[in-house]
Amino acid sequence: MAVKTKKGLRQKEKGQSLIELAISLPVILLILLGTIDFGMALFSYAILRDAAQEGALYGSFNPTNKQAIENRARNILPRTDEESIFSSPVDLRNTDAVSVEIKTIGAACQGVTSGAANSIRVSVIYQYSIIMPFAGDIIGSDTIRLTGAATNVILQPPCP
Repeated sequence: MAVKTKKGLRQKEKGQSLIELAISLPVILLILLGTIDFGMALFSYAILRDAAQEGALYGSFNPTNKQAIENRARNILPRTDEESIFSSPVDLRNTDAVSVEIKTIGAACQGVTSGAANSIRVSVIYQYSIIMPFAGDIIGSDTIRLTGAATNVILQPPCP
């Protein structure tokens, strides 16, 4: 039986540390990437919710003009010009990626119908692409449907 020296043990310990790093590094990187992906999805949802709130606010004063409500929901982020770089992860102006649904609950005027105030609901829907590897295989899709919605009471025009 061979006697092991301190030098031999240290060399084996160095090899063991390298193996532990090789095994744990992919797991740590997946957790980090998942955290970044979740943060970007949460940020995208906040933008969608803000867009829906802006559309619902405009719709509470002008509930019959659906095109103007959609335009207001799609243009909430300030821009200096059309050629500037869009800083949001969600391009609200892209009609292929982002859809806007507008629903009037009750009559399209200020008042009460069936005991409830008339209101307008704006939903902004976006398919968020997951960047984390293997997540699509686990959940069965490479995208997550994000929906930001807001409902406001109709303030104008008064019902006849």
